[in-house]
Amino acid sequence: MTDNANAGQGSLAAASHLPIKDTGEGFQLLSGVRVLDLTSSIAGPSATWLLGDMGAEVVKVEKPGAGDDVRSWGPPFLDGEALWFSSVNRNKKSVALDYANPEGLEQLYALASHADIIVANLPARTAKKLKVDAEAFRSRYPALIYVSITGFGLEGDRADWTCYDLIAEGYSGIMDLTGPANAPAQKVGAPAADMLAGQDAAFAAVSALYARTRTGQGCVIDVALVDSMTRFLSCRLVPYLGSGDAPTRTGGTDSVIAIYQSFDTADLPMTLAIGNDNIWKRFWDAVGRPELADQPGMSSNADRRARRAEIVKVIAEIMVQRPRDKWLALFRATRIPAGPINSLPEVAQDEGLIARGTLYRLRDAEGRVVPQVGTGIVIDGQSNTPRSAPPRLGENTEQVLREWANVPGATTPKSGK
Repeated sequence: MTDNANAGQGSLAAASHLPIKDTGEGFQLLSGVRVLDLTSSIAGPSATWLLGDMGAEVVKVEKPGAGDDVRSWGPPFLDGEALWFSSVNRNKKSVALDYANPEGLEQLYALASHADIIVANLPARTAKKLKVDAEAFRSRYPALIYVSITGFGLEGDRADWTCYDLIAEGYSGIMDLTGPANAPAQKVGAPAADMLAGQDAAFAAVSALYARTRTGQGCVIDVALVDSMTRFLSCRLVPYLGSGDAPTRTGGTDSVIAIYQSFDTADLPMTLAIGNDNIWKRFWDAVGRPELADQPGMSSNADRRARRAEIVKVIAEIMVQRPRDKWLALFRATRIPAGPINSLPEVAQDEGLIARGTLYRLRDAEGRVVPQVGTGIVIDGQSNTPRSAPPRLGENTEQVLREWANVPGATTPKSGK
């Protein structure tokens, strides 16, 4: 085992308390749907991950010898595999196929003839050059749903610009609103644009499948990271467009809700959200200052926003008088929205997330164990059970080519681990 793999084993120790799920049948809502995944990195794979979690059969087409770019995004690694890869690639089969050459391209077209959805994340010019653009597939198979995920879309002056999550966050405006006042702009602490674009792509693909039941026709879906991230800002952007008042970085204290931020306590910080007039009254009753609830000029959220600095100062003086857990117990009992500010190690120990099946260790038929974050959706009272662990590069090449298209496959590559 390599040093990197050993480093990965250390990270697995952080998951040792999580329950083990064996692979099983899982959700079957998209059973019978076949998805050809030509994507790499995070946005595209997260889209096909969601489709696979809902029951679709997903075949991930990767470059022989190297595979998806994210396979090399480490450390940390686990058993030689980057854990970033493992986070968005369960419920997939891996086919190592070089479609830059004619033989590989014909094999890809043969697979496409048996697919319902193709997901790609190549810039328009690159996809056309490789003959894997929407026209190349849909001219042959009109019922095919082609989903493109790019930085800026398939058309326009920006269509060939390269993009990653960081770039999309900068374009969207989210970075300009994230972080403390008078501090540098910050990106979100997760690949937000990637994950949002992946959700958009999966949602649009399923919508297109539904439409196809009526029309018999597929379509071309064009998802852009910048668009998805900008839509995420709609609750900030629309008020600006309608008022001309531009929000600025405040460290998360400038919500439309007057009191909606973190506060220090006697030990640990916590969040507090006083979202309506009833919660406002309950809060002051709970902290033993009921007379403050009915002060003139504080009867509405708009009034309280005008006096936000004054109110925050009073609340801050009260909150530091007790430890966080004392406040949380009181606020839960009095139905006041409040919570901790968890670190990732604390999230990993969260009993509610574990009980709902959101955090677990997955064990496949070969005995491989990998930590996973679940679908996060409960259907008929059940959380999802993955059908398969994230695949090794090319491990399903011969099987898929044979079962899907009766095409002889090349020997599964040995490299990439």
